Amino acid sequence: MSEPSNLNKHNTEPVYTLRIASKLSSTSVYSIRQYIDKGLIIPYKTKTKRHLFSDVDILRLNCIRKYLDEFGLNIAGINALFSLIPCWVIKPCSKHDRKNCDAYSNVSEPCWRASQKGPLCRNSDCRICQVYRMSENCTNHKDFIKMITNT
Repeated sequence: MSEPSNLNKHNTEPVYTLRIASKLSSTSVYSIRQYIDKGLIIPYKTKTKRHLFSDVDILRLNCIRKYLDEFGLNIAGINALFSLIPCWVIKPCSKHDRKNCDAYSNVSEPCWRASQKGPLCRNSDCRICQVYRMSENCTNHKDFIKMITNT
């Protein structure tokens, strides 16, 4: 799936409506709403509860489509894949902080969906976090894990 050439891979400014995001990512509005409900994407919400999407969100939607269409994963599989990202290494969190963070022990939800977060993440915007943004380029998670574990 090719990405529109005018997308800036680092722009997190929410500018696209749901309809425009749907067109840019070739993803139905219904599917995008499902991805939001399942926690695969975190759009910006206006005061009037409208969702707005950034260039990064469009790249993430393209990646989700790739996981679904090319790799044959379902939404639960993608969620499980995102759950395996070792956020505590990327941030990095102390052992004490890990014990008090659901993202460290919960294998069914990615860190941005954790109900209890450690101090580094508690008051941060997950939309711009490097852990959440890893999947915007369809990162090969195995290569990433090999790199951080030096194997």
